[in-house]
Amino acid sequence: MLKMEQVHVIRHKVHIEGHSIRRVAKALGLSRTTVAKYLTQSAPARRQSPPRAAPVRALCAARIDELIDEWRGRTTPKQRITGTRLHRQLVEEGFSVGKTTIYEHLRERRRQSAEVFVPLIFHAGDAAQVDFFEVTVDIAKERRAVWKFVMRLMHCGYDFVWLYERCDQLSFLDAHVRAFAHFNGVPARCIYDNLTAAVTRKVGLHGIERKLTERFSALTSHYLFEPCFARPGEGHDKGGVEARGKGIRLQHLTPIPEGQTLEEIAQAVLDDVTRHAEMKREGAAGESTRARFAKEREYLRELPAAAFSARMMKTLSVSSCSTVQLDGAVYSVPSRWARLQVVAYIGVSDIRLVCGGVTEVHPRVAMGGKSVRYRHYLPELARKPQAVRQVAPELVAELGEPYGRLWDLLEQTHGGLEAARTLARLLAAVTTHGEDAVATLLIEALAHPDAVRSPPRAIGAVNRQLVRPSQVAVPEALLGYDIEAGRAADYDWLLETGGAR
Repeated sequence: MLKMEQVHVIRHKVHIEGHSIRRVAKALGLSRTTVAKYLTQSAPARRQSPPRAAPVRALCAARIDELIDEWRGRTTPKQRITGTRLHRQLVEEGFSVGKTTIYEHLRERRRQSAEVFVPLIFHAGDAAQVDFFEVTVDIAKERRAVWKFVMRLMHCGYDFVWLYERCDQLSFLDAHVRAFAHFNGVPARCIYDNLTAAVTRKVGLHGIERKLTERFSALTSHYLFEPCFARPGEGHDKGGVEARGKGIRLQHLTPIPEGQTLEEIAQAVLDDVTRHAEMKREGAAGESTRARFAKEREYLRELPAAAFSARMMKTLSVSSCSTVQLDGAVYSVPSRWARLQVVAYIGVSDIRLVCGGVTEVHPRVAMGGKSVRYRHYLPELARKPQAVRQVAPELVAELGEPYGRLWDLLEQTHGGLEAARTLARLLAAVTTHGEDAVATLLIEALAHPDAVRSPPRAIGAVNRQLVRPSQVAVPEALLGYDIEAGRAADYDWLLETGGAR
């Protein structure tokens, strides 16, 4: 087929310059038929021949389709149907067919069954896409895998990003609260995978309806947005956030970010993403993403007066060790709660344990970890010197000074066993009179020069001051009265008098 430039030369030489067809054909090295054709045809065109008959392919196509349907339930991704296996089967069944014919039929099947994607339009304030991604960070010089939450406003392309230890429902709920606060508004719809944090099971004949989890349903009711879900196994239904999640990993998490805490790293990543939104230009007008977001902000729904409480409530049993277990981790509670029930309000970063109107707060620890506070065991430690000896370093670190100094002096002068017995007696005073009162007197006692030589004397002085009767203010009208001390003989007289009656 000729090029467009050659067609133009032919037509110009004949119609404008007046040359004959024979002369033009000889000059250009073409046949006269070709030259004559392009005098009436202004553009090159390929003549479409009718499709060639393929009797062998037609004969085998039906059997290939039957074999694929028959074997479909007996395959895995690694033990899949191949053109070579189909060719062998057809040859064994007596078909005279080549591999190329089978490959062409399979290629055409894939083309016909391939999904056709629809270009979508996202209106202002309408939709946000949500997903989690696994990323790597360095927390206190330890390299760890964590989870990145991304919510992307699809009209303007503005993103919210936060990092979490776990990819669980608490992180999922907490991330929504943070994202809506960051946007200062709520989109009409949020689009998700079929993640278990949001959906418990599918209902209906076509798998379109879902049953929301109780806490996610409460979140949607609080913020009044519509949850939408991609088709199972079709993550590209929310391709905007899928692509952006990869982009954020490469642009804002490379090189691997580092910090002392995960929250510090998460805040730094979010700040970096927000700064980038100021510089990134999109659209024909060349507006920044941040400017486009400012316009879309007007279409977002207003936030409710109070933020959603992203916590789970659970009732836990306290063991005889005065501990509770949650997600494979152990947390201590005051010893007086032993063998009772407590209500746990579980958050992303902490857990609140409530019993009898008293609240204890622990930071959440990983599975297999422990969060034990030996302050919870002061009454028991006051009666168990050997237990004091076992946990003394942790206990005095919790209590702070001057208890750490006192323990060092006791160990240096009296050894571990006697030091534990002496500290146990002091802990009894702490249980009765409180940490502050004992600490104040202990600081004064340790300031005395003799305390270094004999720490137990300092503790004895503290105990004597604590048990000393306090002065009672007497009204002036009662100052003239003398109260005699009781005598044993008085009780004998009372008994005799009572017997006479």
